[in-house]
Amino acid sequence: MSLPTLAELPAILLPYANRAEQSFRDAVAALDDDHGLSAWAPQRWADFARVCAASDFVIEQSVRDPLMLLELVAWGELDRGFAPGELCSQIAGAVQQAETEDELGRVLRRQRTRQQVRIIWRDLTRQADLVQTCRDLSDMADASIDQAYQWLYQRHCAQFGTPTGARSGEAQHMVILGMGKLGAVELNLSSDIDLIFAYPEGGETVGVKRALDNQEFFIRLGQKLIKALDPMTVDGFVFRVDMRLRPYGSAGALVLSFNALEQYYQDQGRDWERYAMIKARVVAGDQVAGAQLLDMLRPFVYRRYLDFSAIEALRTMKQLIQQEVRRKGMADNIKLGAGGIREVEFIAQAFQLIHGGRDLSLQQRPLLNVLGTLEGQGYLPATVISELRSGYEFLRYTEHAIQAIADRQTQMLPDSPEDQARIAFMLGFSDWAAFHERLMYWRGRVDWHFRQVIADPDEEEGEESELVVGGEWLPLWEESQDDAAACRQLSEGGFTDAPKALKALASLRASPQLRASPQLRAMQRLGRERLDAFIPRLLAQAVEHANPDLVLERVLPLVEAVARRSAYLVLLTENPDALRRLLTLCAASPWIAEQITRFPLLLDELLNEGRLFKPPLAPELAAELRERLTRIPEDDLEQQMEALRHFKLAHRLRVAASEIAGSLPLMKVSDYLTWLAEAILEQVLALARRQTVARHGSPQRLDGTLCDPGFIIVGYGKVGGIELGHGSDLDLVFIHDGDPQAETDGAKPIDGAQFFTRLGQRIIHLLTTQTNSGQLYEVDMRLRPSGASGLLVSSLGAFDRYQQNEAWTWEHQALIRARVLVGSQDVGQAFEQVRANVLGRERDLETLRQEVSEMRAKMRDNLGTKATTAGRGANAFEATALFDLKQDAGGIVDIEFMVQYAALAWSAQHPSLLRYTDNIRILEGLEQVGLMPAADAHLLREVYKAYRSAAHRQALQNEAGTVAGDEFADERRQVMRIWQALGLN
Repeated sequence: MSLPTLAELPAILLPYANRAEQSFRDAVAALDDDHGLSAWAPQRWADFARVCAASDFVIEQSVRDPLMLLELVAWGELDRGFAPGELCSQIAGAVQQAETEDELGRVLRRQRTRQQVRIIWRDLTRQADLVQTCRDLSDMADASIDQAYQWLYQRHCAQFGTPTGARSGEAQHMVILGMGKLGAVELNLSSDIDLIFAYPEGGETVGVKRALDNQEFFIRLGQKLIKALDPMTVDGFVFRVDMRLRPYGSAGALVLSFNALEQYYQDQGRDWERYAMIKARVVAGDQVAGAQLLDMLRPFVYRRYLDFSAIEALRTMKQLIQQEVRRKGMADNIKLGAGGIREVEFIAQAFQLIHGGRDLSLQQRPLLNVLGTLEGQGYLPATVISELRSGYEFLRYTEHAIQAIADRQTQMLPDSPEDQARIAFMLGFSDWAAFHERLMYWRGRVDWHFRQVIADPDEEEGEESELVVGGEWLPLWEESQDDAAACRQLSEGGFTDAPKALKALASLRASPQLRASPQLRAMQRLGRERLDAFIPRLLAQAVEHANPDLVLERVLPLVEAVARRSAYLVLLTENPDALRRLLTLCAASPWIAEQITRFPLLLDELLNEGRLFKPPLAPELAAELRERLTRIPEDDLEQQMEALRHFKLAHRLRVAASEIAGSLPLMKVSDYLTWLAEAILEQVLALARRQTVARHGSPQRLDGTLCDPGFIIVGYGKVGGIELGHGSDLDLVFIHDGDPQAETDGAKPIDGAQFFTRLGQRIIHLLTTQTNSGQLYEVDMRLRPSGASGLLVSSLGAFDRYQQNEAWTWEHQALIRARVLVGSQDVGQAFEQVRANVLGRERDLETLRQEVSEMRAKMRDNLGTKATTAGRGANAFEATALFDLKQDAGGIVDIEFMVQYAALAWSAQHPSLLRYTDNIRILEGLEQVGLMPAADAHLLREVYKAYRSAAHRQALQNEAGTVAGDEFADERRQVMRIWQALGLN
C-alpha cells in the first residue's frame, strides 16, 4: 500500500482548524517575540490547519507551549527525518541537565511531548511513512528508557554500591528487553511499552559499608525507572510501562538473573511466552550481556524441529482474544477484532514459531520484513503476502489516525461524527462511509487469510463442523469396539489383511515409544492426545489408496519413530494435503518411506507441493545453499554440517518425489542429483579451506603468489559422467598446483604438501562424518594416482606424470568420465589440458581391445551373476536367470566400456570425443563423426537410458539392481552384438 494522502479538509473540521489557529496566535502573542511566526509560509499554515484539525493533542500542546512548535519549525525538524542517533542525542542532552529524580521525570516528559508533536506532524503531513513513524517512536522509547536508566544507575551505585558478579567479579548492569511492538521497532503513536528486566549474575554491591544483594539493587533501580517513565503528572507521561510479560507475571520478581530466566523458560515457559519472545530486543542497559541473554533464550523460542504445535497454541490464544472481544463488545477494535492487526501478526509469527528453528531467515522482529521473507522463501504466495502487507499497512495507518486525535491508547473506531470525519480525512477519504467500506474490505481479506493458516482442520469452510476428520475410525483406534467389528470395518475400507492391520495398530499402541518415565508423563499425555487425533486421519486417507495395507505398513514405522516428538504428528494433522502427499510417496517407494522415517525433518518438504515437485535449477540450488549457510556463524561447525545434510536430504527427496510423479525424466533426475552434489562440494571446499587457512595460513604457488584456493575436486564415475543415482557415492580425486615445499603464511606454518593433505582430509571428514542427519556422501578416493597407496592429494604435475607414464589402461578409461566439479578455474583448465593430452594420444588398437576386453571379463566374472558367461555369443545368457543391470553381459558396464574403448581408440583423430564425460553425448559424438552406425548409436543410447531408468526404479523400491532374465533379453543381445562388432571379446 502506498502512503495515503490527506483528503480535502471537510466542512465539519473547519471550525477545529480555525479555533486552533486563533488559539495558537494568541499563545504566541503572549510571548516576548513571535519567534518567526510572521514568516510562516502559506504552506506551513495549511499544514498547521490540517494537523490541528485532525489532532487535539497537537493543538493542546502547541497552545500550552507555543515556543516548542516554533522551535521545531525554526530548526527545520518538521521537514526532515532525523539522522541515526540524533534523537537519542537530543534526549541525552536534556537528561544530563537533570539534578533530581523529579527533574528527570519532567525532562523526559517534555522531550516526549516535543518528539510526539514532531512525529504526529510528519505523519499527518505525509512526510514520513509508516515504517519511519514507527522507527521514530521506537527510537524515542529506546532513548528515553536507556538515558533514564543510565542516569538512575549512576546515582543508585553512589548510594548502594556497584553491583558485582560473585563469579566474574565484574560490575553488573541491567538488561532491559523491549517486547511486542517496541521490540519489533513498530511502536504506535500511543503504545505502552512491554519490558522485562534482567541482570547477568548474582552477587552483591561493593564500595559501601552495607552491601545489597544484586537482585535487590536492581529491583529498586527497576522501580525507580518505572516511576521515571510511567506516572501521569502535570507534564504528561513518557510511556505507560507494562511488566506483566516477565516470568510469573505480576506475581513474579521485578528483576531476575540470567540463570533464573533460563531456568524458568526451560521448565515453565508457555507457548504464549514463546510467541512474545520472538519480538524481544535489548532496548537499554548492557547491550553485550543482552545479546548473550537472547542467545541463551533462543532455543526456547525457536525449536530445532518443525513445531506445528505452535498453531494450536496460537489458535487457543486467538480464541481467548475473540471471547474477550465478544464479552466487551469490541468488534470495532481494529487490533483485536476479526481481520485486525493481531491476525496479521499471528500469521507471521505462526510461521516463525514453526519454521524459525530451522530457517534462520525467519528469526527477525519487524513484521513487514517477516512477510517479505515468507514470500521470498516460498512459504506463502506473493499474492497472499501482497494482501497481508496492504491490509496491515491500512490498519496501522488507521490505528495511528485514531491515536493522533487525543494521544490515547485505543484501537477502537470512534462513534462521534467529528472524529469519524477526522479518521476519513487522515486516511485520504472524502467521508466516513468510503473509509469504512475500504476498512471492512481489508479486514475481510486479512481474516480470510488468517483462517487459512490458523483455522482448525476439523472446521469446514465457512462453518464450524462437529464432525472430526476421520472420526469414523476413532472407535477402532480407541478399542471401543470388538476385534470382529474392527476387522469388518478395515475390510470394508479396502484392507486385504484386516487382522494384520489391526495387529499393527495394536502394536503401535503398545510401543515403548509411547511409554514415558514419571517425569515425562505430562509430555506422554500430550503426545498421546496428538496421536489420538492423528491416527483416525491416517486411516481415513489410507483407505483412499489402492493398497491401504501397504500404506499402513510403510507409514506406521514413521509414526512410531516420531511418537515422542509429536510435533511432527501435529504437522500432519494440521496439513491434510501434506499427509496425502506422504501416503502417496510412501506407497510408491519404500526408500522414501525409510528416508522420512529416519529423518522426520523431511516432513517439512511435504508442505509445499509446488516446491516438492519442482526442484530448483543448478544456479538456484547453489545460491540457496550459499544463502542458507551465510545465516550460520562461521565458527558453528556443527550447525553448518547439519545444514549441509538437511539441504541434501531435502533436495534428494524433491528429486525422488518428482521422479515418482513423472515430472522429471531420468536424465534430469541425474542432472539434479549431480548439481546437488556440486553445490554441496562447493560449500564443503570453502568451509574446509577456511578452517585450514585459519589454522595454518595460505599456501604458495611456485611463483610465490598465494593459492586461492589453487585446488580442484575432480569427479569420476557417475558424478563425473553426470549420472548420479539416489544412493550413489562420489568418486573423487584432489589436485593442487601449490609449491609442496613452501610454507604457509599463518601462525602455525606447514609446507604446501601438508596443507593440501590436511585440506583433503578435512573435506572427506565434512562429507563422511555421521551426524544426527546422517552423512553427506560416501567418498571413494581409489581412482587417485597409485590408488589407496598413493598420496591423498596430488600436484597437477605429479598427476600428469603418473597418467602419462604409469597409469593402466583402465585408469585412462576412468579418466574419460573425469570432470572438474569445483575449485580454481585456472587449475581446472590446466587439468582439462592434461586430460586431453593423456586421452588423445595414439594407441595400438589391438592392444587396447585386448586390455579393455580382459578388464571387462574380470569384472563380469567377479561381479556379475553366476548364470552369465563372459559374453561371447548372441545367446550367452540364461533367459530364466536374474539379470544384473550393471555387471552382466549386455548390461550397463558393457555399454560404458564400448564408449570408453571408442574414445581411447579414436580421440587422437577426433578430439571432439573428449568434450563430454557422459556416455549419451559421447555416443552422439561417435555417430556424428561416422565411427558408429546411427542405428547402433541410437540403440545404445536408448538401451542405456532404459537400464538406468530400471536401476533407479529398483533403488526407489529398495531392491537390488537385478531384474528377471527375460525382461531385457532383446536389448542385451543387441548390446552384445555391437560389442563383438567393435572387435571386443
